[in-house]
Amino acid sequence: CPFHDEKSPSFNVTPSKNLFYCFGCQEGGDVIRFVQQIDSLSFTEAVESLARQSGIQLRYESGEGRSTRRDENKRQRLLEAHKAAAEFYAQHLFRSAEGVVARRFLDDRGFVGAHAERFGLGYAPPGWENLVGHLRGKGFTDRELVEGGLASQGRRGAYDRFRNRVLWPIREVTGEVVGFGARKLNPDEDGPKYLNSPESPVFHKGRILYGLDLAKRQISREGKAIVVEGYTDVMACHLAGEDTAVATCGTSFGEDHVKILRRMLLGRSNQGGKVVFTFDGDKAGQKAAARAFSEEHAFSSETYVAIQPDGLDPGDLWLEQGAQSITDLVDSAMPMYEFKIKDVVDNYDLDTPESRMAALEAAAPVVASIRDEGVRKGWGKNLDRWIGLMDENYVLQRVNQHMRRGPARGRGPVRPGPGPDGGAAPYDLNDPSVQRERQALKLALKYPNLAQDFDRFVEEDFTVPQHRE
Repeated sequence: CPFHDEKSPSFNVTPSKNLFYCFGCQEGGDVIRFVQQIDSLSFTEAVESLARQSGIQLRYESGEGRSTRRDENKRQRLLEAHKAAAEFYAQHLFRSAEGVVARRFLDDRGFVGAHAERFGLGYAPPGWENLVGHLRGKGFTDRELVEGGLASQGRRGAYDRFRNRVLWPIREVTGEVVGFGARKLNPDEDGPKYLNSPESPVFHKGRILYGLDLAKRQISREGKAIVVEGYTDVMACHLAGEDTAVATCGTSFGEDHVKILRRMLLGRSNQGGKVVFTFDGDKAGQKAAARAFSEEHAFSSETYVAIQPDGLDPGDLWLEQGAQSITDLVDSAMPMYEFKIKDVVDNYDLDTPESRMAALEAAAPVVASIRDEGVRKGWGKNLDRWIGLMDENYVLQRVNQHMRRGPARGRGPVRPGPGPDGGAAPYDLNDPSVQRERQALKLALKYPNLAQDFDRFVEEDFTVPQHRE
């Protein structure tokens, strides 16, 4: 059975009924249900994926929030164009004489031909119409190539967007190529070092994770996901055996990425799983970690941070120290809250009562942002130990005072409202957590039939005093 670990056969497929059933874990259903479970897809995504694989034309109902037949036809054309482009680039990487510069680039980073083939890498040759001319010959129009981000529009017509670059195909969770990430090979040429496909009808960088098509089943099976920063980092992790690694595509890790991973991690279990963020040790990596911390509250999972002390990312570790060093890095991850609290405390020398009190005032808002009361209390006690104040009750009192004062993260306008003690309590409308709470309350009030699970919430599930009330 692909849905649980076992040593005896218990998974059955009954072709006459078009059903599957496992007598071990009781998972069962039709082909759509199977694809939903095995690939962690929604019902609609599973239907669309099966339709594309089977050559079936779907008919969509008109109306808000639903695709039209015209939109789906356009999407299908762009997916076909990207598939043809990926094959074109791969052929040039492995079989063309000019692709030697890209092969050398990969070899210098410890990636051989089999590795490049596993991830579908390619090479965009120099010149202005290599891909455009190839796809024109397959019946695609210039308008389709420009709209899909494979070409750019010039005064004389469409021309290749990627030229003399090594390319990583970016795939949807269902496996379809929807875009490319490209790295410049000649530093003297114009253009940015890294270039990604632009936003298009098939590519939305804020809602896609590189490597998820390869990692999805293992993420669901292990209940763990590793978030790295670059395409080569994903490759290095997978080749080192850490095959739950994914990366964002030229954008910060955001709320939509959280939703994607949360769906993969939850699977058939009520346990939230584990998410490990790896970041470079430089300032940019620290900023990335801070952004990830701002999204931590959206996970049902335990979140961790792994930073290599010497600043090497997984790709560098793979090249310089081998596969075991990547496993060691992941195993050394510390809880996200510990990382964030210590990151603040480390700015103080803690040699005097004044410096310890200053560290407390700086770190208490971080602890106060933790939603779960028990977890918050535990980290408050750790904070007391780390700063050496040796007064847990006082530290927890200061944390609670910061809770009543509200988040001080500078996210946007704060609207005061009545707090639990009748005073003013900050209300940060730009906080994603606050936005979700507001939407839940709106649904419960306006559309009770859509909010049947609302009664499962308890007062402590809400962070804003007004919402608790």
